[in-house]
Amino acid sequence: MIDKNNIPQHIAIIMDGNGRWATERGKDRSYGHQAGVDAVRTITSECTRLGVKFLTLYTFSTENWNRPADEVAALMGLVLTSLEDEIFMKNNVRFRVVGDRSRIPDEVNKKLAETEEHTAKNDAMTMVVALSYSSKLELTNTTRQIAQEVKDGKLRVEDITEDTINERLWTNFMPDPELLIRTGGELRISNYLLWQIAYSELYFCDTYWPDFDEAALHKAIESYQRRQRRFGKTEAQVEAESDK
Repeated sequence: MIDKNNIPQHIAIIMDGNGRWATERGKDRSYGHQAGVDAVRTITSECTRLGVKFLTLYTFSTENWNRPADEVAALMGLVLTSLEDEIFMKNNVRFRVVGDRSRIPDEVNKKLAETEEHTAKNDAMTMVVALSYSSKLELTNTTRQIAQEVKDGKLRVEDITEDTINERLWTNFMPDPELLIRTGGELRISNYLLWQIAYSELYFCDTYWPDFDEAALHKAIESYQRRQRRFGKTEAQVEAESDK
C-alpha cells in the first residue's frame, strides 16, 4: 500500500524494452515504440493523480542517433504525433524538454517549442522529456560554460560550488530525482542524469516499458518507501532526526 505522505516529488524513468516487446510479438520495433507512448500516457496520468511534481522520461539519447535511419525517423515522427495528445491539458501537466536540440529536426523542434509554450501555465506536474540527451554532454557543456565565465572574469575559481554546476545544467529548473526507475531488465544508467542521481534511489524491473502500468509504478514507489535515505549519515542519526 502506497503511503500518500511519502510520494517522491521527482521520478525519473529509463523507458527500456519497447523494441524487444515488439520483436517478441513478431512486430516491427516501431510498433513497440507506439505501445510505449500509450504507457507514457498511463504513467503520466497516474503520477499526476499521486501528487508527483516532476516526471522525467529518457526518450532518446544522443547515442540513439546511431540507430538505423528508418527507426530514428519513426521515433521522431512519433514525437510529433504524441505531442498532439491532450494528456497535458487534461491532467494540468506542463511539458519541458532537456537535451541537445540542435540535432533534432526543425519540424519536431517547432512542435516541441509550441507544446512547451501551450502548457507553460499548467502546474499539477511537469513532464520532462530527455530528448537527444546525454549526461556526459550536459556536463561537458556546463564545464565549458563555467570555464568561459572564469576566462571572461565573470566568475572566480574559488567561488565555484555545486550550485554553480546545478544552475548551468539543462535540468536547472527542477530538483534532483528521488527515485530512478529502469524498465526492461537492464542494470545500467546509460548516460542518464549522472550528476542529478547522486543520491537517488534506484529501482530496476524486468517489465518492458509497454507493459509498465499503474500497478508496476505502485510497486516501484512502495520499494522506494521501504528504504531509508541516509545521505551519508548513519541509520541511528537518521532515526534520531526523525524522532525530533
